[in-house]
Amino acid sequence: MRNILFTDAINEALSEEMRKNPDIIVMGEDVGFAGGVRNVTKGLYAEFGEMRVRDTPISEAIIVGAGVGAAITGLRPVVEIMYSDFLGIAGDEVFNKMAKWRYMHGGSMTMPMILRTACGGGFGGAAEHSQSLEALFMHMPGLTLVYPTTPYEAKGLLKTALNDDNPIIFFEHRLLYKTRGDVPEGEYSIPFGKADIKRTGKDVTVVSYGYQMLSVLAAAEKLSKEGIEVEVVDLRTLCPLDKNAILESVAKTGRLVVVEEGHKTVGVGAEIAALAAEEAIYYLEGPIKRVAALDIPIPYSPPMEKYVLPNEEKITKAIREALEG
Repeated sequence: MRNILFTDAINEALSEEMRKNPDIIVMGEDVGFAGGVRNVTKGLYAEFGEMRVRDTPISEAIIVGAGVGAAITGLRPVVEIMYSDFLGIAGDEVFNKMAKWRYMHGGSMTMPMILRTACGGGFGGAAEHSQSLEALFMHMPGLTLVYPTTPYEAKGLLKTALNDDNPIIFFEHRLLYKTRGDVPEGEYSIPFGKADIKRTGKDVTVVSYGYQMLSVLAAAEKLSKEGIEVEVVDLRTLCPLDKNAILESVAKTGRLVVVEEGHKTVGVGAEIAALAAEEAIYYLEGPIKRVAALDIPIPYSPPMEKYVLPNEEKITKAIREALEG
């Protein structure tokens, strides 16, 4: 095991698979000579050259559209959209081409394409650079949605994605880039649709993913000192969703809290709450609690941003309320 940065884990997955498969290419703004604005693609341009690591114009529609074209003609593109907030500019390419064309053409083509994108707030990026929009893409059949929490997951899930023949959106919370974690030196991958139980417990289930897992685990650790044992379920992929892991945990604890950084209304948490209400209602001993961003644009002001986004204090409060209900 080595303790490495989240960014290095992604970089390793890309470079290792690119050495194996010459059809893998990387495209996006500043991904080439500069190595990416967050150093995720550092060294790839020097090793693989400009034909496989391509800087693009500042046009999200062109980036995703070029990726779709490359995928259906035999390449395996990894395209980067610098901020997930700008995926709306490429909406037609994502929703109507990337997600649907394999289905629309009767399976006559594959779509081995990965769209990497940074997301999330907590850094003062304001309303157009701090959003968590993953729930929008859960609503669109045809897309695999991956959201790692640790460097280990980032590398293992990206390895799986790089060998998959379907379109994948790979979400990377920008506050995770400088986090560190243990990553094996040998070859490994992590299957899609398999959640990870980050912490076992008997009193309440907390389901989350991505950066918010850090706050969930911190809250669980503090509550354990009071005798409250929280079971923490890290989804890792949103589509496919590991429904069995959620339902089995709720059956065990009888209580459920869902934590996400996206807005509360029609969010990821709403889907998980509906799942529990439909399929685990007889196990529930109290109300389902949801912790999410308030339904307002993410503020620029640090105190206001803190007020809007989830945090350890809000998660702790929700857990206590779930236990009291």
